[in-house]
Amino acid sequence: MARIHRRKFLKLSAAGAAGGLAGILATGRAPAYAQGTTVHWLRWNDFVPSSDKVLREQIIPQAAKDLGITLNIEMINGNDIQARTTAAIQSGTGPDVICALNNWPQLYAASVAEVTDITEAIGKAQGGFYAESTAVANDGKRWLGVPWCIVGAENSYRKSWFEAVGATKFPETWDEYRAVGKKLKAKGQPIGQTLGHSFGDPPTFWYPFLWSFGGAEVDQSGKKVVLDSKQTLESVKYAVGFWKDCCDEGGLAWDDSSNNRAFLAGTISSTLNGASIYLLAKREPDKYQTEKGTPLYQDILHGRLPKGPAGQFSYQLPMTNMLMGYSKQQDAAKKFLAWITSKPVYQAWFDSQGGYSVGATTSWEQDPIWKKDPVMAPFRDVGRGAHFPGYPGPANRNAAEVLSKYIIIDMYAKAVQGMAAEDAVKWASGELQKIYT
Repeated sequence: MARIHRRKFLKLSAAGAAGGLAGILATGRAPAYAQGTTVHWLRWNDFVPSSDKVLREQIIPQAAKDLGITLNIEMINGNDIQARTTAAIQSGTGPDVICALNNWPQLYAASVAEVTDITEAIGKAQGGFYAESTAVANDGKRWLGVPWCIVGAENSYRKSWFEAVGATKFPETWDEYRAVGKKLKAKGQPIGQTLGHSFGDPPTFWYPFLWSFGGAEVDQSGKKVVLDSKQTLESVKYAVGFWKDCCDEGGLAWDDSSNNRAFLAGTISSTLNGASIYLLAKREPDKYQTEKGTPLYQDILHGRLPKGPAGQFSYQLPMTNMLMGYSKQQDAAKKFLAWITSKPVYQAWFDSQGGYSVGATTSWEQDPIWKKDPVMAPFRDVGRGAHFPGYPGPANRNAAEVLSKYIIIDMYAKAVQGMAAEDAVKWASGELQKIYT
């Protein structure tokens, strides 16, 4: 981890920076607190275990040294964070900082402390935030949290299996992907995609799928529900055929780890996912091998979701650290957030990700990590051009509620399970009307 020499630190202090946010961002350090000050940070169990190790073994002791605080990092399953957040808000006690997924900050806007000063300083120092990170963490008036990262979502696929059915690169359109997938499923190598209730893979696949056909939940104003449209209906009908022709139909019950296990076990040929599949296979080449006995990671490539009639879209998974309004450690927690997101401190965690997550600010695109492995290169700029739930309207509280209730996901799941496409669309539209009106 980078260190700031005492002489440089004193120089910054003399210039009046060390006591404030500018000093923290410049040095990665903040004024020490009295012994006994504890900041409780709730976050997910990372799909890259080495990153959790960095937090425990490097960040916690460094926080004690640099900030004089005891950092209590609690890591739980990502699907359990929202329930914990709701319970903490209702009881008025719980973690000081909660790492929220997707656009949850909009859902809890009334229960978080403003962190505009911290966030603006970080953005200024690191090339500005991606539009997606801004959309989910800023309500147009203030910052509801400090953007932490974006987990890139790309299709992991078996290069040799695709080539065996005539695909020398990842398909560019949904029709091409369906044709390839149909051949692969006939060989017992289906596409694997979840249609269940899980925070990551379902929304990052099915929202862009909807958009690529021209469908949307609301109009640009975010006030008028427009889901019940010809475009949405066509997307649902297409999804039913795509699922039957190409997919492992057990995906209806999958969470965000199920497709990882299926891919590593050699039972699916492609899945939209973070780079965790590739990174794990590369880290353990003797454990994860192809049917030919060669390292599996050497047969994995990554590709963007295909284009539809309305274009090509992506929704990358943003994460945001929320400072909870009930926290009794507001000052210490703010200094912690500025410190942990400062470049010298964040670098150690970023390096441990190996490209699985990109920074929430654009400066991380220039990190040397992207030149080390060409297979990871597609993830470098996933934050650019990504959209978010609610598109083309704002990622506001209503959009966050729709996402949290999995209404868009369930629209496709109901149709796949036999409900008429028209009825599935009308059901989902009715559920959206309850939220948006």
